[in-house]
Amino acid sequence: MLFFGPIYNFLAKQYATSINHFALVKLTLMALDKTVFYFLIFAVLRLIWLLFIRRRRSLKSEASVWIFAFYMILVLMLTTFRDTYFPWQLVFNFNRPLSDVNLVFMKETWKLVYAPSRLDFFYNSFGNILCLVPFGILFPIVFSKKQSFVKTVLIGMLFSISIETLQFLLETGVSDIDDVFFNTCGAILGYLIYRLFRKK
Repeated sequence: MLFFGPIYNFLAKQYATSINHFALVKLTLMALDKTVFYFLIFAVLRLIWLLFIRRRRSLKSEASVWIFAFYMILVLMLTTFRDTYFPWQLVFNFNRPLSDVNLVFMKETWKLVYAPSRLDFFYNSFGNILCLVPFGILFPIVFSKKQSFVKTVLIGMLFSISIETLQFLLETGVSDIDDVFFNTCGAILGYLIYRLFRKK
């Protein structure tokens, strides 16, 4: 880790054996570390872009672009690019059998209801919903306040499918139709929140 290494080492020394699912702590810190790194690259490129374009956004609108970029990078680091730091480290497995993809709706989620640890169930369902709530809020703000409900939800669903496809090819997660469903629910919820605040 480039930024959060000392924090992780401290937490690992103090709590690695006493906290269940400490791997989630490591995953989160690693994702944040990579997000900061790639967000800094985005910031430099964005500033260069702003220097050469005539039409500029308002301060609020520009802030939403930066927040959206940070959010998108963080989601990808949490879900897809877990095991690598740099693009050249990626290894795609195109020979992976399609039988590894779960296409039976709610099959795996239902199993988690009866799992010994309920954390897995909440992480799989509510975690996947919350994951795309910011997408539903920020997408219509960043790209146009006239973005429709259908377009926002459709793009959110396609983003989720892209994540599942990359997880399958990179072997960094379980590709599951339930994840797409919960992610899409999150995009719907996010858009409803956006509409609610826009009306107010």
